[in-house]
Amino acid sequence: MAGKQVLVIGLDPDFIDFTPPQIAATGITPEKIRAGLDGDGVTLRGLGYEADILWVDDGDTAEQVLRERLAAARYDAVLIGAGLRTLPPYGLLFEKLVNAVHEAAPQAKFAFNSNPADTAQAVQRVV
Repeated sequence: MAGKQVLVIGLDPDFIDFTPPQIAATGITPEKIRAGLDGDGVTLRGLGYEADILWVDDGDTAEQVLRERLAAARYDAVLIGAGLRTLPPYGLLFEKLVNAVHEAAPQAKFAFNSNPADTAQAVQRVV
């Protein structure tokens, strides 16, 4: 997959409230999130992809930051991380990000991981 551009979008763990029981029960920590996604960026690059990681906030500027990134580069695939899709407070933000990608990068395929450690597998499924 040499030369394939991939954008991986993750919710910056500094914006996540880890105290609700459904989140606390997962055992996930900011360090695990960062290490998982950053590690998968390294893995993707090792597989020959050109991978960018984009950490977004909880909604104040996330959509605008994403649109700016999509305007600056052409991506073959965009992966939106599990935290943005599965944590209840971020459903609306997920919807906004999907629509931003659809509008700004219609050629990009979507990929979705199930946790911070399986990003590379998700990208390989679609690209």
